[in-house]
Amino acid sequence: MGEAAKASGIALSLHAPYFINLANPDPESLKKNTGYILASCQAADWMGATRVTVHTGALMKRTRREALDIALKSLREVMAVCDGEGYGHITLCPETMGKINQLGDLDEVLELCQLDERLLPCIDFGHLYARSLGELEGLEATVKMLDRVEELLGPDRASRFHSHFSKIAFTPNGGEKIHLTFDQEDFGPDPAPLMAELARRDWSPTIICESAGTQDVDALTMKGLYLDCIGKKAL
Repeated sequence: MGEAAKASGIALSLHAPYFINLANPDPESLKKNTGYILASCQAADWMGATRVTVHTGALMKRTRREALDIALKSLREVMAVCDGEGYGHITLCPETMGKINQLGDLDEVLELCQLDERLLPCIDFGHLYARSLGELEGLEATVKMLDRVEELLGPDRASRFHSHFSKIAFTPNGGEKIHLTFDQEDFGPDPAPLMAELARRDWSPTIICESAGTQDVDALTMKGLYLDCIGKKAL
C-alpha cells in the first residue's frame, strides 16, 4: 500500500481504533490504549504514513475538566512510549468528536495538542457541526474556528492541521447520528466556506473526506471549490 501510494503521489494517514478512550483513568485501560496506538504507529510506519488520528474518549460521568485532565496525562504517557519505541516521527492527531457526551470539542483538542509541538489537531468539521447542533456552520463560524486554532497553536501548525469533513445528521440530545453525502441537504456543514477560507489564508491542511459512500465524488467537489477560490485569489 505504501509503495502504491508513493508511486501515485498520495500521502497516507491512519486512524487508530475507534474504541480508544484517553479519558479512562484505569491503568489497565491506559495500557491497552497505549498498545492500540503503538500498533497503529507501527502500521503507519510500515506504509510510509506520517499521521495517526486518535479518538479522545468519553466523559464517563466525569466533568469535562476532569476527563480532559485524565486525557492529558494519558496522552503524555502514550507519547513517551511511542518515542521509546522509535515512533517519534509519527504525528499523533487528537480528533474532535461528534457526540455531546464525548470529550473533544475544539478547545479540548487544542489543549491536548499544546502538550507537544509535534501534535496536530484532527478537526472533524462534521463532528463539530453535529455536537453544536448545527451552530458551527457557515463562513463566520469557520473563520472563528480557524482563528482559534491559530491563536492556540501558532500559524505554522494551524496551517497544516489534519481534518475530516462530511455532512452529518444529528439528534438534539446527543449530537452526531450518521454521516451523509453532499447531495443530502437537510444537514450540513457546507464545504464551501471552509474551502474559501483555507484558500484566503493560503493554508495547506490534510482533509480526509468521510462522506457515506461518496468519498471519491465529494472529495473532488471540495477540491474543485478550493481550486476555484485559489483562482479567484490569483485574479
